[in-house]
Amino acid sequence: MRTVSVIAALALVSAAPASKPPDTFAGVWNYATMTPLERPREFAEKETLAPEDAARYERQVIERQANTNATAGPDWWDTGTRHLTNRRTSLIVDPPNGRMPSFTPEAQRRAAERADARRQHPIAEGPEDLGLNERCLQWAVAGPPMMPGVYNNNVQFFFTNDTVVIFNEMIHDARIVPLDGRPHGAMRRWMGDSRGRWEGATLVVDTVNFSDRVSFRGSDQQLHLVERFTRIDADTLDYQFVVDDPSVWTSTWTARFPMHRINDRIYEYACHEGNFRSMQGMLLGARAQERERP
Repeated sequence: MRTVSVIAALALVSAAPASKPPDTFAGVWNYATMTPLERPREFAEKETLAPEDAARYERQVIERQANTNATAGPDWWDTGTRHLTNRRTSLIVDPPNGRMPSFTPEAQRRAAERADARRQHPIAEGPEDLGLNERCLQWAVAGPPMMPGVYNNNVQFFFTNDTVVIFNEMIHDARIVPLDGRPHGAMRRWMGDSRGRWEGATLVVDTVNFSDRVSFRGSDQQLHLVERFTRIDADTLDYQFVVDDPSVWTSTWTARFPMHRINDRIYEYACHEGNFRSMQGMLLGARAQERERP
């Protein structure tokens, strides 16, 4: 099931006052950062870097991105992507080594099969061989869970009495999250089936029933995601998510990073579902590559 625009999303829910003060989350929040999800092995047990080491790492990443990112040039990138958040070496805070837990034996087998398939078929034969982002169906930046990317790391929250809409700038996805205690549905979705609740001042969003066509870092249909949004000062939200997929990882893992209020608006990201013309061009190019092969 496709997510809908924020205008259509709000039309689906009640206009009654929010059960928690919506101004807690009012405004537009940016979560851009250079800090990688996993800690680079070169940093071993270092949770943070010394200022000079952080500056050196940032220069190296900026140079590498400038030479390898084909999506958009540096002028498009969020300024937050130029720096490590609090000089941290990973977004993952548990396990303490800043890296995802080991794959289960079955997950290792599936990963090896996928890698082998990519080696045997490096050129796409049809749209289904291309990524969800290339087809404008889903972007990791929008999530869930939300993951920092080079641009469009903005999110806005809209509350009614029994619902919150989490509206991302990337691919203009609007996730409708009931807050009224109803159970999860049975339908599998691109962004999973989310239910929310309040734990004190923290908004907790519990998501299951992801589509089998969606994979987050190797996850499968057993993925269970719990996100927590907590206002920690006037201009900062703490965002934390716990990933649980026992058929893929040997234990759960947790990532955490801040969101900062910005004095700006969210703009439409015109990535059209199916991305028809781009699909045509990429697949025609693939056929041309095949003809040129010896």
